[in-house]
Amino acid sequence: MVNSLLEVQDLRKHFPVRAGVFSRVMGHIRAVNDVTFSIEPGEVFGLVGESGCGKTTTGKMVLRLIKPTSGKVIFEGIDIMSISGEDMRRLRRKMQIIFQDPYASLNPRMTVGSIVSEPFHIHKIGNPHERLGMSVELLAKVGIGSDSLNRYPHEFSGGQRQRIGIARAIALKPKLIVCDEPLSALDVSIQAQVTNLLMDLRAEQNMAYLFISHDLSVVEHMCDRVAVMYLGKIVEEGSSYDVYSNPIHPYTEALLSATPQADPKSTQNRILLKGDVPSPMNPPDGCVFHTRCPIATFDCKKITPQLEAREPGHRVACIVK
Repeated sequence: MVNSLLEVQDLRKHFPVRAGVFSRVMGHIRAVNDVTFSIEPGEVFGLVGESGCGKTTTGKMVLRLIKPTSGKVIFEGIDIMSISGEDMRRLRRKMQIIFQDPYASLNPRMTVGSIVSEPFHIHKIGNPHERLGMSVELLAKVGIGSDSLNRYPHEFSGGQRQRIGIARAIALKPKLIVCDEPLSALDVSIQAQVTNLLMDLRAEQNMAYLFISHDLSVVEHMCDRVAVMYLGKIVEEGSSYDVYSNPIHPYTEALLSATPQADPKSTQNRILLKGDVPSPMNPPDGCVFHTRCPIATFDCKKITPQLEAREPGHRVACIVK
């Protein structure tokens, strides 16, 4: 049996809300609540949901960029929350991130050559001549010519900047990359190119992706398994085929019904959810979705549903379905 590359267990993150002259804690924003999932070597695991549901916070906790309130993140059998800073620094060679905004994630004062070779400097890999050669190879992999080494990020388009960010992320040949909505800031035509690039790199280097996105069509195309988040909780998780062909949770059904269809003859009915997403500072009791759920019962206000398997590999948190 193949051990999971990444295991996330009961992860929570509560941000304190302070107010007043003495900055007293007046409450907590429950950004992530009891999230559990695993990623296998070479797998693409999608995390989808509305803006503000906790996807990016989860991704940053996986990399220990944010310290969780509680829970565990186990990478290759190592609990990354319990190791020292120096050990974490060495482990980061195997865990990288591609940021949402390709311009904000690149230092405008550094040349492309310096940006791409920086991982080699930090981890003391090669001499200056070797680092230059490795940087040229990395840029070539992502479709950027060697004549770009001495240029600055502002001289490139959004798609080219994202390619540079990808080159930096794969420099150390990581085993896991957190892709934090890497396509949302790009034009549609460029999104297709970057999507194909990510899939080619995955096949070439056998990397696993935690792919965070709200674009359901891209997630269906790229991901092996998908988890749907709502208000800090995972409400459904399974293979892409199961989730897209047989959605069980009412929230998943509503999300999928909002996905644009390329077929003009499609008669898919749109499920319109009423009301607004509750505040993560004061989430509702019971099922977090019951305030907007079209099939909610009285018990949904009292019982907190747990993720339970309805079919092999397909888990849902709902007491009605």
